[in-house]
Amino acid sequence: MHLLRRRPPASAAIATATAFLTVAGLAGCGNVPDPGTITVLNSATDTLEHDQEQKFFDVCAKPLGVKVRQTSVPADQVVSKALRMASSRSLTDILELDGSDVPQFADTGGLVPLKNAGVDVSGMSGSAITMGSFDGTLYGIARSVNSLALFYNVDLLKKAGAEPPATWDQLKATARKLTHGKTYGMAFSATPDADGVYQFLPFFWSGGGDEAHLDNGRGAPALQLWKDLVDQKSASSAAVTWNQQDVNDQFIAGRTAMMINGPWQVPVLSEHKDLHWAVAAIPVPQSGRPPVPPIGGTVMTVPQTKDKQRQGTSAKIINCLNERKNQVAWGEAVNNVPTRTAAAAAYKAQNPKLGPFADEVATARSRTDRVGAGWPAVSDALAGAFQSVLTGRSTPEAALKQAQSRATAGE
Repeated sequence: MHLLRRRPPASAAIATATAFLTVAGLAGCGNVPDPGTITVLNSATDTLEHDQEQKFFDVCAKPLGVKVRQTSVPADQVVSKALRMASSRSLTDILELDGSDVPQFADTGGLVPLKNAGVDVSGMSGSAITMGSFDGTLYGIARSVNSLALFYNVDLLKKAGAEPPATWDQLKATARKLTHGKTYGMAFSATPDADGVYQFLPFFWSGGGDEAHLDNGRGAPALQLWKDLVDQKSASSAAVTWNQQDVNDQFIAGRTAMMINGPWQVPVLSEHKDLHWAVAAIPVPQSGRPPVPPIGGTVMTVPQTKDKQRQGTSAKIINCLNERKNQVAWGEAVNNVPTRTAAAAAYKAQNPKLGPFADEVATARSRTDRVGAGWPAVSDALAGAFQSVLTGRSTPEAALKQAQSRATAGE
């Protein structure tokens, strides 16, 4: 799933990764693992998702004569659980991490480069490769990824004689036209955490913003866009308290005609048969420019346990999971876009309603691509910037200048 959460400060994250390396390197001299079982640590705590994961693992493990045992914990506990398992010499053979956690572990040598482990990534999308890489080396690969798009209420737009907006100017005009009574034209999450930052990035990046240089001036128009939507009352000022689930609830209740959200909301939306919704690409500053949303999801990594044989078996399982047919089936199961290019094309053909997500993944970017392990500090700084602007405490330019200072200081 999307697995978005607030990150620890950069210093804490690096300390965590260092501790991981220290104990991971000792993992091979502790408890003797069952030779017939490959272990996985992931965040598939939802019963349905856990069972779906197990079906795919079983299919891929059976020809190898092994079984797979999952340990699933909430997404925000995966890192701490990995540390505890490593310290007790029981680290799993496959560790599924949020993409933005990879640099923190790879930087210390706690993960095996996938090429060395024997994982084949030929035919994978460039954005997926970037998401699992650190300093030019690939340490993790995702079976499927998610991003963000513009969901809209088909009936409300039709009633207003409006089309899905493609540019920022159209977004403001359309949102104003759709706003009436208790219904806002537009909704987004601007919480001071990973949800809000994830939703801000498509506007920040599409406008030319650079997370490595927050104060270069090119990110300010994106902040101004959000501020304009709130000031013209086309979006609720409560956006600063709404997470992505809250935004979806507003959409389902008819209190917003459009929203920014991800494919993980599709199962809930589909339960409401009287709600006619569709998806479009996120509006961009100028017509013809592609949106640049963030790419999200989890990647499968192979921890540095010093057991080459088990690493090889783990790699074979990962390769099987990433076969075209398995990626398409998994993408449909979790409403995410497959990372293998051929699988993504097949997924789009079979799921045209979610086509915009497949299209956007081609231009999506990893949050850690440019700043690596420094991302947690940048994320917190960006969150502070849009919260400051939307609550009227700062201008976009001043907020981003302050954000750059915070990011540089690693606060």
